[in-house]
Amino acid sequence: MNMRLRTIIIALCAVALIFAFAPSSFAKKRIIFGGGPAGGTFQVVANAIQIYKPVKAEKGFSVKAQTSAGSVENLRKTNSGKQQFSTVYSGHVWLGRNGKMKNDTREYKNVLAVAWLYGAPAQLVVRKGSGIMSVKDLVGKKVGVGNAGSGAFANCELFFRHMGVWEKIERNAMGYNDAAAAFGNKQLDAFWLFTAFPSPAVIMAAQTNDIVMIDLDADAKKSGFYSKYPYFGKLSVPAGTYKGVDNDTPSFQDSALWVANAKVPEDVVYKLLSLIYTDEGLAHMRSQKKTFKSMSLESGPKNIVTPFHPGAMKFWKEKKMMP
Repeated sequence: MNMRLRTIIIALCAVALIFAFAPSSFAKKRIIFGGGPAGGTFQVVANAIQIYKPVKAEKGFSVKAQTSAGSVENLRKTNSGKQQFSTVYSGHVWLGRNGKMKNDTREYKNVLAVAWLYGAPAQLVVRKGSGIMSVKDLVGKKVGVGNAGSGAFANCELFFRHMGVWEKIERNAMGYNDAAAAFGNKQLDAFWLFTAFPSPAVIMAAQTNDIVMIDLDADAKKSGFYSKYPYFGKLSVPAGTYKGVDNDTPSFQDSALWVANAKVPEDVVYKLLSLIYTDEGLAHMRSQKKTFKSMSLESGPKNIVTPFHPGAMKFWKEKKMMP
């Protein structure tokens, strides 16, 4: 073998090795969608989008649902780019963008809105006959306050501090299912949720105890909570949602938003919206959880007070849902 031929063969082998081990330009982009803790609706959102067949069949990217502590962690990870998409409460997007998070003055400008998903109400579960009639009655009690880093925990601290009880309760930071189990074993006197209803965790709690849901709207109105935090809205958990709770329970809610990191390509955001916001896509989402019954083309861009991702803006404008 002459020297020139040998040189050519070595060069070709080197090129082959480079292509063998280098990421293919045609490889799917891996998109991380931040969900939430087990038992929460955030994780259902991420899983539902991941398993939807048209999304799985998409050749340009793949979606991977990833568990998280919840809204606050999702805000931070989406802002940093560790997650490309996630579900975050509207209040946390607004507070984060304006540098008003609890003990955190950073401005999370890289988190942009994609779509409104559903309203998430505060829910406070106690045992029937416990004597707990309002948040003020929790003083000295053992209370499940949500996972540390979650939206439930952050909103619980926000509301309970506003009510003057945060430092006066025995706080137990845990997920919804763990809290329901501890409540069932009488290790907790109450537990807080900030999620859509019906919650599997509350259903579980109602199977082992007679439960009562606390009227949180009454506490919020009396204390001036709505004036201080205007992004919360009023609603009621309907009678019959949970076993033994036969009256509507007034409360307040935040909105759960689908958000994206600002650097996610416009075409990726646009394509995902195009797959999910079809009759078939929306039917799939509703089949995963009744909470998503309000998802629609009409509701998608509504009630959002923070900037949209360019890909989302393009989609909603094409659908004539935005001016």
